[in-house]
Amino acid sequence: MQHLKNNNKSDQIKKLLEQTIEIMVEVGIPIENQTERRIERMAMALLAVAGVTSKWSEAKGIKETRFLKTREIIEFINEHFEEKISSGSYDDIRRKDLKYFVVSGLILNNAEKPNAATNDPTRGYTLEQNFKELVVSYLTKEWNKKLANFIKGRKSLKELLDRKRNIQKMKVKLPNKKRIELSSGEHNVLQKKIIEEFLPRYGKGCQVLYIGDTAKKILHIDNEKLNELNFFDLSHDKLPDIIAYNNDKNWLYLIEAVYSSGSISEIRMLELKKMTTNGKADIIYVTAFLNKTDFRKWITEIAWETEVWIAENPDHLIHFDGDKFLGPYKG
Repeated sequence: MQHLKNNNKSDQIKKLLEQTIEIMVEVGIPIENQTERRIERMAMALLAVAGVTSKWSEAKGIKETRFLKTREIIEFINEHFEEKISSGSYDDIRRKDLKYFVVSGLILNNAEKPNAATNDPTRGYTLEQNFKELVVSYLTKEWNKKLANFIKGRKSLKELLDRKRNIQKMKVKLPNKKRIELSSGEHNVLQKKIIEEFLPRYGKGCQVLYIGDTAKKILHIDNEKLNELNFFDLSHDKLPDIIAYNNDKNWLYLIEAVYSSGSISEIRMLELKKMTTNGKADIIYVTAFLNKTDFRKWITEIAWETEVWIAENPDHLIHFDGDKFLGPYKG
């Protein structure tokens, strides 16, 4: 897989960088959420520490007493990989480019100066010996065997981070019994309550058509049903947090989960109305809060002809309407 699609370096350097990234992926360095530039910088930093400019057999590590300071890494990258990185950005080398390698134990830092301060720019970086012996075998017939031995029984950083992320996720049960996971955070705690407590009370029989997560923009979506309802373009950056549909009443619930921002104000409602002009369902606008304290902060912003639900008092609704209880408005 090509990772550096927008890279303008010479073919030889680009090929070497792609090889480096393949090694990174194979040993469990997580790159999925990194920008292309960050991945490139990580690869160049690894090559610099290893002393590789063309062939992996060149790699040196702790036994070969190859130790590079952060500024020396920048100098090596600039000299060999068509870069002009400022010598003053040495802190990025330590904090960003080499961080995953050091945490994984693939690169050792401060091996020559065990008592150096954490932010000492003269620290030396070197390849851990087993990792060095692995990378020199890359592109040889020994690579697959050595890689299997290297990763056997070893928890990669990617696995450790994935496990941590999964522990922090919240399981949410949709009305159709399907289960999904939301990332941690008070905003998503409120979304979980909307799905599991608000909808069974005030949207009985609803199907959830869309959920936006704080970690992933779209966590759950039913494109087919939304298209059938002639809903607005789902690439729009002004989507509500949750969209649910009651088929019996032909009601579409547009729900905002307010933690730090995003209530359905008069402007927000006009915006949503504009985007749903050609929709086939009647709209219910709902602003949800975790507690009365949060609601109190936003009460002057709430639009008329909308509903407010407070999770700490789930059996009650506040109707900003005047002439009816829960239901759509015409005109």
